[in-house]
Amino acid sequence: MLCTFFLCSKESSGRRTPLRKVIRNTGWMLFDKIFRQGAVFCLNIWIMRYLGPDKFGLLSYATAFVSLFLAVANLGLFGIVTRDLVKYPESRNEILGTALLLKVVGGLSVVLLAVTAIHFLRPGDTFSLYLIVIVSSGMIFQAFEVFDFWFLSQLQSKNSFWANLPGFVLIFFVKIVLVVTGAPLSAFAWAAFFEIVLAAMGFLFMYHRTTGELFKLHFSLAWAKMLLRDSFPLIFAGLMMMIYTRIDQVMLGQMTGDGSVGIYSAAAKIAEFWYVFPTMLLQSLYPGIIAAKNIDSSAYNNYLQRLFDSMAVSSWLFALPLCLFANTVITLLYGKAYAGAATVLSVYVMSGIFVMVGHVREYWVTVENITRLSLYSTSLGALVNIILNFMLIPRYGAVGAAYATLLALFIASYAINLLSQQTRHIFRMQTNAILLLPAILRLSKREVLKETKIVD
Repeated sequence: MLCTFFLCSKESSGRRTPLRKVIRNTGWMLFDKIFRQGAVFCLNIWIMRYLGPDKFGLLSYATAFVSLFLAVANLGLFGIVTRDLVKYPESRNEILGTALLLKVVGGLSVVLLAVTAIHFLRPGDTFSLYLIVIVSSGMIFQAFEVFDFWFLSQLQSKNSFWANLPGFVLIFFVKIVLVVTGAPLSAFAWAAFFEIVLAAMGFLFMYHRTTGELFKLHFSLAWAKMLLRDSFPLIFAGLMMMIYTRIDQVMLGQMTGDGSVGIYSAAAKIAEFWYVFPTMLLQSLYPGIIAAKNIDSSAYNNYLQRLFDSMAVSSWLFALPLCLFANTVITLLYGKAYAGAATVLSVYVMSGIFVMVGHVREYWVTVENITRLSLYSTSLGALVNIILNFMLIPRYGAVGAAYATLLALFIASYAINLLSQQTRHIFRMQTNAILLLPAILRLSKREVLKETKIVD
């Protein structure tokens, strides 16, 4: 399918943003993602082999536990702040100053909530409490990512890249030293914490270097009210999403122990590694969904079907080999200590099919402006995941958690679309895509949408 897009957005001066600038900005984002994801994945394999399932499981448990409260730290501000920075760039010092303070307060709240909750779930476990304090404290300094919102709104992602790079490289080599010298588990938690701190310092430096207005940032009560008013529904949605995606590791740790979390997380890291690539592809093709909708319903549905087909086929091509060679992959990457992760991987990797067709549906939901459906499906997914984990983990351990995730995604990303007349055609498209052979045949036809221009 061939689609040509001419992206024209307006800057504050009223001029059009050149396509070259958009492409260059996207290139920086892609390079940053691929560079860091690839490097971290390789290093994590070494760290996981060094720590073993029990210690790695405890670290994964602490990270997943804190993630449950991540929505409180983020406050749903990413899209809201970026939108307002594009619309009101002259108010950036008020917007950024306000968002920064709100996120710092949110980060402090996460520390308080996480520490309080772990006292009830693991009373007397001082080391788990220690790890939770370290990991959750990083949420305070993550507030400085508001400057990333500014760079994104100005198509200056290269500044975000340079803000993150020094801390990333330094901590990358620090982690290597930690493995070589036989450092304790807590050292790796501290390394992750200081990477966030260094990134915060990098964002402060790059913002001041590019604008010279760091010390002009200030809090505005009026902007705080507007930002929180718009983001409040997103906070709840973010909370449901974190429960949906992280509750399995927390429940596994509570019900079976940290070793099971290590086994489960090892499999999940392999299965989820490739998500970044189709996700970035969908982001780049998102304007095409809007453009196709503006042509006619036939072009629109054709475009959506081909997106569903592409995501499903790529998911199958990734999942099937891993299912067949899960034992070999796990042993080769992690060693015999993680042998139990092979069965988990063969189950968990199949959930990627529903993750990807679910992503396409989410873009459709956004274009159609029926975002309440996302909240409904995410909440249902969280509820189903919790119920299934309670049923399956006591009997099947990490494998049960993998089946719970697979079934929850099947219901929340796919089956739920059958229930409403509004989404039934999406269910049919997803079904057509999940049936591998017909999807491949449709993609091989290379149907061409008419050239489309996106203009102001």
